[in-house]
Amino acid sequence: QVQLVESGGGLVQAGGSLRLSCAPSGLSVASLAMGWFRQAPGKEREFVAAISWNGTITSYADSAKGRFTISRGNAKNTVYLQMNSLKPEDTSTYYCAAGPYTNGAYSYSQQERYTSWGQGTLVTVSS
Repeated sequence: QVQLVESGGGLVQAGGSLRLSCAPSGLSVASLAMGWFRQAPGKEREFVAAISWNGTITSYADSAKGRFTISRGNAKNTVYLQMNSLKPEDTSTYYCAAGPYTNGAYSYSQQERYTSWGQGTLVTVSS
């Protein structure tokens, strides 16, 4: 497993933008699939976006399509989530996750695919 550290959360007004970052501590994630999930108070954790190890495949939840963009840094060892047009319902703790680059049993949107998780970063969107 690899330790993941998220950053970039904070308070933003509705319609604003934030960029979340996820970087590993120790091992590289350049060869791993990466995902972003979120969990609002009282709700279950849900899928937001994911990206393949080489960045050629991306997947988004319907709630994120057209507003959020997942990407990898040049060395593919950092993953970003650019969030635009934020809404109050986007308020959640956002978690970064890493998993094997290939996993036939689970899709990118399934939490079971991922073996390492960060501690989360809080995003609060005010109306």
